Amino acid sequence: MPFINDVLEQNQRASGTLPLTHTSRFRFDPQQVMTLLRSRIVGQDAALDTIEASLMVIKAELGDPRKPLAVILLMGPTGVGKTETVRLLAEAIHGKADALCRIDMNTLAQEHYAASLTGAPPGYVGSKEGTTLFDKAAIEGSYSAPGIVLFDELEKASEPVVRALMNIFDNGQLRLSSGTATLDFRNSLIFMTSNIGAQALWTYQQRQQQGWRKLLPNPWQLRRETRLIDQALEKHFSPEFLNRIDHRVRFQRLGDEQVGQLVSLALTRLNQRLARRHLQLVLSPDLHHWLGEQGFDRRYGARSMARAFRHHLEPAVARLLLDHPDWEAGNVIQASLGQDGIQIKLLHSANTSTCGP
Repeated sequence: MPFINDVLEQNQRASGTLPLTHTSRFRFDPQQVMTLLRSRIVGQDAALDTIEASLMVIKAELGDPRKPLAVILLMGPTGVGKTETVRLLAEAIHGKADALCRIDMNTLAQEHYAASLTGAPPGYVGSKEGTTLFDKAAIEGSYSAPGIVLFDELEKASEPVVRALMNIFDNGQLRLSSGTATLDFRNSLIFMTSNIGAQALWTYQQRQQQGWRKLLPNPWQLRRETRLIDQALEKHFSPEFLNRIDHRVRFQRLGDEQVGQLVSLALTRLNQRLARRHLQLVLSPDLHHWLGEQGFDRRYGARSMARAFRHHLEPAVARLLLDHPDWEAGNVIQASLGQDGIQIKLLHSANTSTCGP
């Protein structure tokens, strides 16, 4: 009986027999969570600071118990780390990057698909089963760990779906259309991603780099950029919906200063896959720089770098592994840039190989 226990604890504190201490029921450490995020998400310091502040409030249990723990809209162009941020949060809190309920709003663009979110209404096929896209366990989490929900590409959702989200944000619950069950979001971190306004912002930024406009002070430009995003949101969503969002977190388009970090992150991900074979890939400085040139595109962000690795580096590594299936644990693959393309060598082994592009 939790209520009775609370009353007893309150009486003990009033009588001075219990120290006035507070221990959060949540086991995650916000600083450790943010250390992981900051090691994997580049060029988004302001956005990560906002997320850290929200995690601190959740850890201290200062939120309204009648609502979700937080409702956060992640805005920005493609390839800047919005969805990856939520996956990393799931990894840091639950130990697995897929320990979240992800709803792709692109699949709910048509109004007649809205029933897949709340279940078929009474009288329709599937109404008795109460089937829905939501993963109940991932939504509700546990006593010591919050659930994590991601609504990806929010701007593509139909109006009935947006209205359903408003109900979730308001009271932290969603009653299924069948009336047989209720989903509880009051222990959930709710994230939404959107690139709405990104194209208008890109056009504006390109225009600002020309002629006298580039002489305008940065604070003025930042205010104008923020206003462009706000106008795009207000045009697409109702004030009632936007007013229920706790934080609008803006992710910046990646710039030249992040190129080296993007190459290093892509290399880290490839080495994580190679680690299953007890191998490690090392890049020469010239190849590191060349991959940065091939893989950086401001329009597509980190996804462009991942494609550069898939197109240029991974086929050469794969060819080496297929030619030499008898590698030994702890071997190192050395990659450099030669006249004929990428050169690959397997070190610490009796066999070595050089592979072109």
